[in-house]
Amino acid sequence: MILRGAEASRYFAKPDPAKTGLLIFGADAMRVALKRQEVIAALIGPQGEAEMRLTRIPAADLRKDATLLVDAIKSQGFFPGPRVAFVEDATDTLTATLTAALSDWRPGDAQIVVTAGNLTGKSSLKSLFEKHPAAYCAGLYDDPPTREEIEAALAKAGLTSIDREAMADLTALSRSLDPGDFRQTLDKIALYKYRDPAPLTPAEVAALAPATIEAEVDDLVMITAEGRHHDIAPLFRRLEGQGTGAVTLCIAAMRHFRALHTAVTDPAGLASGIARARGVPYKSREAMQRQAGNWGARKLEDAIAILVETDLTLRSASRAPAMALMERALLRLAMLAQRR
Repeated sequence: MILRGAEASRYFAKPDPAKTGLLIFGADAMRVALKRQEVIAALIGPQGEAEMRLTRIPAADLRKDATLLVDAIKSQGFFPGPRVAFVEDATDTLTATLTAALSDWRPGDAQIVVTAGNLTGKSSLKSLFEKHPAAYCAGLYDDPPTREEIEAALAKAGLTSIDREAMADLTALSRSLDPGDFRQTLDKIALYKYRDPAPLTPAEVAALAPATIEAEVDDLVMITAEGRHHDIAPLFRRLEGQGTGAVTLCIAAMRHFRALHTAVTDPAGLASGIARARGVPYKSREAMQRQAGNWGARKLEDAIAILVETDLTLRSASRAPAMALMERALLRLAMLAQRR
């Protein structure tokens, strides 16, 4: 049976101990490992591994000795309670071995949990778990965690009171961090808010979030919008050295200047316009409100025109150096910011 989306997330948090097994696969090894840890902990409890109710079987060992898995699901330990036989890094070469183990499984045996890398649609291992009447198959892809998954992770850590804007910032953060780093960030937030009844705020999210390349890109755009042309080159060189592309920088700058234009043209005023603009982090709102007031609608329209022209050139067949074009555009914007 196949698990997808929210259904998979709910099952990972509360798996059925009466089922035969579960296959978790995906290209992101960290994402697979986190879900596997969650499922096993839910099945055997926090003391399960210490009480030897978890048997780990590397795929390489199982290929050498197919009896390891059957022995693991049938053997009884010293401690009572549910048991798990965990097969790590499986591939299609183990399909026959796992087919036999699933067929031999009886109620009271250890549940079989299998992890694998990226499996194709024709994978025999994937098909085995999809078609089995008492086993599940869950594929994990590169999509960022959903709001439900973020809320569930925070609730599990004891944090249930979250400001609406803070949740929006957490969702944006989940798209810029890999799963392991994002989970560590959630753990850090939960520890910081331990026994604090006040809702989690955007300011606290900003203070506890790790620095990322995306954050440095945002810093570069902020520097540009503030007219600090002398500070552009050092940060630009660092981002270039990290492999950040010109199109990425152009998209970020375009998003920023369009948000400023939205703010200055909002009938309700700058503060309302910044609040309405999509994707504006909490920590940047005050600075962007100030920038919008300094730029004005006419100069912002000129800035957007410069970025549109640069974007078209970057995506064309032009042989001009892309990063040099982008740096020139940012310098033009910074000089434009200083004009009155």
